[in-house]
Amino acid sequence: MPPLISIAPLILFFAAFVYAQPSPEVQKRISAAIVAAANESSPDYTAFVNPFIGTDNFGDVCPGASIPFGMVKFSTDLTGYAPAGYVTDPTQTIRGLSPLHDSGTGSSLGTYGNFEIMPMTCPRGFDTCTTMLSDRETFRKNNTDDASPGYFSQTLDNEIKMEATSTRRAGLERFTFPEGSKPYFVLDLSNDLPDSFVGGTMNIDPEQGRVTIGGRWGSSFGPGSFSYQAFSCYDLLNNGNQTLDEYGIWEANAYGLNAKGLGQTHLNLTQSLIGDHYEYGALFSYAETPEQIIIRVGVSFVSTDQACTNAESEIGSSSFDDIMTQSKALWNEKLSAIRIDLANTAPNVTELLYSSLYRASLTPNNATGETQGAFAGTASFYFDSLYCSWDTFRTFYPLMALQHPVDFAQIVDNYIDGWRKLGWMPECRANNLPGWTQGGSSGDVIVGHFAINYHNEAADLGIDLNELYSAMLADGDLNPMEWDIQGREVNLYTQYGYVPSDAIDPSSTGRQTREGSRTLEYAFEDFSIRQAALLLNNTADEERYLNRSLWYRNVWDKTVVSDGFHGFMQKRLPNGTFNFTDPTDCSPQDTDENRECSLQGDNVEGFYESSSWEYSWFAPHDTNGLLDLMGGNDTFVKRLDHFFDAGYYLAGNEPSFQTPIGYHYANQPAKSIQRVRQVVFENFDITPAGLPGNDDQAAMASVLTFHLLGLYPVPGTSQFLILSPFTPNYTIHNTYLNTSTTVTTLGFDPESVQATIPHGAAAYVKNVTLNGVELSTKCHFDFYDVFRIGGEVVIEVTPDITQGNDCGSAVPESVSMGGFTSLR
Repeated sequence: MPPLISIAPLILFFAAFVYAQPSPEVQKRISAAIVAAANESSPDYTAFVNPFIGTDNFGDVCPGASIPFGMVKFSTDLTGYAPAGYVTDPTQTIRGLSPLHDSGTGSSLGTYGNFEIMPMTCPRGFDTCTTMLSDRETFRKNNTDDASPGYFSQTLDNEIKMEATSTRRAGLERFTFPEGSKPYFVLDLSNDLPDSFVGGTMNIDPEQGRVTIGGRWGSSFGPGSFSYQAFSCYDLLNNGNQTLDEYGIWEANAYGLNAKGLGQTHLNLTQSLIGDHYEYGALFSYAETPEQIIIRVGVSFVSTDQACTNAESEIGSSSFDDIMTQSKALWNEKLSAIRIDLANTAPNVTELLYSSLYRASLTPNNATGETQGAFAGTASFYFDSLYCSWDTFRTFYPLMALQHPVDFAQIVDNYIDGWRKLGWMPECRANNLPGWTQGGSSGDVIVGHFAINYHNEAADLGIDLNELYSAMLADGDLNPMEWDIQGREVNLYTQYGYVPSDAIDPSSTGRQTREGSRTLEYAFEDFSIRQAALLLNNTADEERYLNRSLWYRNVWDKTVVSDGFHGFMQKRLPNGTFNFTDPTDCSPQDTDENRECSLQGDNVEGFYESSSWEYSWFAPHDTNGLLDLMGGNDTFVKRLDHFFDAGYYLAGNEPSFQTPIGYHYANQPAKSIQRVRQVVFENFDITPAGLPGNDDQAAMASVLTFHLLGLYPVPGTSQFLILSPFTPNYTIHNTYLNTSTTVTTLGFDPESVQATIPHGAAAYVKNVTLNGVELSTKCHFDFYDVFRIGGEVVIEVTPDITQGNDCGSAVPESVSMGGFTSLR
């Protein structure tokens, strides 16, 4: 069988970048494991995972040691642009190893990176150690970086090897020194990745062999006036098997201060109000010349005592290998929920799939029991790093719903608790602080998706549907005084039927940008509220929110023409006139490098991180309504072709996730299959640069997973769109319902699994049967008919494009065609 991606480019990749990371042994190990697993009945799924995918090309992936949804992710922090701490760029230097990171975030400043520790040798003694950050930064040894689920390793160019493994809130760090050298360590109090230290304390207890740290730092993606607290506990003696020698504190700045305090044990500091940047920390060494040092680390967002308790309870006296084994077992439990035909699937597909599934259980970070601020002491589950609901509602949570509803329910409880504590559900919480709102209240779609798919099990999963609905209504009806961090600009939206540009709202504050895209997002969020109202038999709300879900039409300007196509989404003034934006602005074809297209105050385009060409396809609940606005099936398909062929499509941008499957709604599903193949091969691979930009908290991982499985979820509903799988057979096990569904691609042709499907290759859906009964439509099916009860799905494929280019009895549902009017 030919491989999905030619091996030649991979060889060229490693040959061209002699100093690239990770170690070439990582890929060799994964490839060998995939080959060996073809004959294994219970394979080790963690062996197929490449944690380094997305650590280059601004993917912002953290390859650090973690368990599923772990609060800690042990990884090194590097200089330069490194939001997740680690980057592959060999020109950057290592700052230290730290336990707190996020993965796949768009925070350009970086996030966390607190409590960095740096091993070193100081041949001339304590006072000569390089403690200040700029002095201690060290290059890595070329081609030595290694990682697997639950494990991370990196070797410095001075031959000191750093390794880490973890539990939920703690971990072990292992350092191997060159023979005959005396181990020294710098432990940092003040530095973090975004340089946001507000103040803190550090205490060294030499008798107990313990260093405790506590402090406050600023948000990585939210108001600078907010700060969060974090604590750590470093146990240095390895259960009495190691002996401290020298210890003390240090203080430094860029202008000559570089002082050490041998024997001093306490720091208590605040932020410099005059604006100076000082660095502080601990410095210690070990007696004699042990080759290996193991340090136990606990982390907390509550107190140093709790950080120490976390280390004691989760690690105790367990060995490094013990914790690695436990972590691997937790990862196998997650990854094995989807099992593919390993023997007959291209190795690259296997690696892409399981690496994606890995990242899709890496975040958000489970900080239950580690709450602060308004959530201190909450009895609910608590998750941090919700970067961002706008990114994740489309595919990340529908993937979780498909396989791990218990995790999903815990996160839904977390969203509802945000409403209980603050009046609105969280939108983009980061570092335990409110983050910036991007599209509105996308949490409505997330909790709505849970309600639609698991309302029968909600109570047993700890979710009160009436509370869930009240939280959705708060987002939909109540305008917060500051809607930049929660809720929506509801007052003006409901007054005008769209989010107006250049309008006064005397009772609330928020950045007056993104009026076009916010209208579209608000309308889809309203659709999710409508579905919940339908579920709970609230007829008045159902009608009200159904009407509001169609307000996306109110920003459609039929007079705008671009590339010969008529009608585009535009921002609109209060008097009803449209405020023209060139539909190509902020697209990949925009030549103005100075144009602002994101959250900046001078983004005057009306759209968030997108062009009007891109956002004009966004009405997932009513794609056929868009089709009518665009002039019918033929024009819709021509326009969709042009969108891709002209280079307006952005694979790494969430509003475009469903667009490649838009052909389904024009009854041309074969073209959807062709386009998805193209999207996958042109934007994803198994190298560190193998993501189309930022992973966006596994948004890219989850959309790729669905593409490989030949499915796409319509968020906020129980409907799946059917495509052509990249594997001949797979089984999805629902870990709560204890049901298994096997999907077989009858007539699977490995030649079809490439960017351009060759003539004569079987890839197009001929028919779909469920438990032996042929479905009347081959373009979509329902969670309740398939994955809820389990069974056998057979997708028969054909090389006949004409035969495969017809949905059968019905295209997927749209509200303007009477769709989504009944729930299961």
